[in-house]
Amino acid sequence: MEYIVSCAQAPRGKNTITRPEGLDTNFDVSGMVDPDGGLIDRRIFSDPLIYAQEQRRIFARSWLFIAHDSQFEKAGDFFQTYMGEDPVIAVRNKKGEINVVLNSCRHRGARVCRADLGRTKNFTCTYHGWAYDLDGELVSVPNETYYDESFKREEWGLVRVPRVESYKGLVFANWDENAEPLEDALGDMRWYIDAFMDRDPAGTYVVEGVTKWVLEGNWKLAAEQFATDWYHVTMSHASALMILSPTGKGPKKEIAERKGLQFSDAHGNGAGFPVHPRNRFDAQPVHEYYDYDFLRERLSEEQVTGPLTNGHATVFPNFSYLPVNGSIRVWHPKGPNKMEVWAWTVLDRSMPEDVARAQRLYNLRTFGPSGVFEQDDGENWSECQANAHAFMVQNTTLNYQMGLGSATEREGYPGKTSELYSDEAGRNLYRRWRELMNTPAWHEEFK
Repeated sequence: MEYIVSCAQAPRGKNTITRPEGLDTNFDVSGMVDPDGGLIDRRIFSDPLIYAQEQRRIFARSWLFIAHDSQFEKAGDFFQTYMGEDPVIAVRNKKGEINVVLNSCRHRGARVCRADLGRTKNFTCTYHGWAYDLDGELVSVPNETYYDESFKREEWGLVRVPRVESYKGLVFANWDENAEPLEDALGDMRWYIDAFMDRDPAGTYVVEGVTKWVLEGNWKLAAEQFATDWYHVTMSHASALMILSPTGKGPKKEIAERKGLQFSDAHGNGAGFPVHPRNRFDAQPVHEYYDYDFLRERLSEEQVTGPLTNGHATVFPNFSYLPVNGSIRVWHPKGPNKMEVWAWTVLDRSMPEDVARAQRLYNLRTFGPSGVFEQDDGENWSECQANAHAFMVQNTTLNYQMGLGSATEREGYPGKTSELYSDEAGRNLYRRWRELMNTPAWHEEFK
C-alpha cells in the first residue's frame, strides 16, 4: 500500500515565544570533512556541539525511517519511536492514514504515550489528563472551565510531522513540509531497495515486536559501515565465518575475496554487495524456497546476482538493512557517544511458516543483539569511541581513501558504483552530512 499523508506543521508565531539569538549556535564544518581527499576530522564523532547541530540540521530535515506499514493494520494501531532524539508516535487514523505526532503533551510536555506499541482510541497524558485523538487533536481537558475564553482546544493539539510517505512498505517521515518527495530522496537507491523489498508480489511484513539494544559509539559509525564497509568482514567476522562454514575453517578464498560493487549517491545513500551468478541466501530453507528464475523476471539479472542476497545498505542518515537475513534497523542517536539500535525482521508475505521461521532464527543468530556478527560490530564501534575524547586522538585525521576516484557508471546498475572494497559510499555519506550541517534548515528561516 502506497500512501502520502500531509499534515499541518506546528504553528509559527501563534502560541509560541521568541527566544534570544545564540541559543542554537551553528558553525561551519567544511574543514572537518574532505570527501574529495578522503579525510575526516575525528571530532565529528565525539563533539557535543556537533551532535547538537546534527539534531537541528540533519534529523530535523531528513527523511527518517519510522516503521513498516504492516505494523498498522487497523485504526488506532500505534508505534512509538524517535526522530533523532524527538519522541514521536505513528498511528493509523480512522481514514486509514498514518499520522506521526510529537509524543509531548502541549500542557507540561510529558509523554502522552508510554507503551511501545498497541491499539488505542486516544492518547491521554497521565499528568493532568489532557487527551488527544488519532489525528493529534486535543479532545478533552479536565476542568476546562477554569480557562478563559481565549483558550481554544484546536490551537493546542499535538505537534504533527508534516510529511509521512512510504516506499515498498517502509514508512518515513520528515519535519520539513517542503522537503523533496521521499522517492526523489531515495533516487537510484530504490533499485537496490527493490532487490530486497520487492521480491514477493504479495509484499512484505515484519515479525511482531522490535529488538532493541544500546551500544557505546556514535550513530554515524554504524550508518557508514552499513553504507560502505565490506572491508571489515574477513577480519572482524573471521571467527563467525569459521563457525558458519561447512568445514569449520571459514569460507574458501574465492568466496572470502569475492568481487562486487558499491553504490552511493549525492543524497548520502549507499549499498555494497558481492556480484556472482550463484549468489544465494545463507539459510538453506530460504535458499530452497526462492525461485531465482522467477526473480530474474520480476526484478533483473543484475539485481539477482547482486543486491538480492548478500550485501549491506544505508538510507541516509540512519536507516540500514541486510537483505540476506531480512534485517532492517535504525541507529537512534542517544548523545555523541551512544546509540540505541532498533531492529526488525522483514519477511515476504508468501513465505510458508517453516521458511519464515528459518529466516527469523537466522537473523537472530547472526544480527540479533547477541548475534555472532552483531557482537563483532558493536565491539568495533565501542572501541572506536572509547578513546574518542583524548586530545591527540581528536586531533588525528582519519583515512577514508580506499577506492578514491573509482566510482563510475556501469551498465545494468543505476547511478555510480565503485568496487566492493571502497570507502566511496562513506565519503558520499559525509559529503551529504557536511552539506546539511552547513545549510540553514526550514526552522531557521522563521527566526
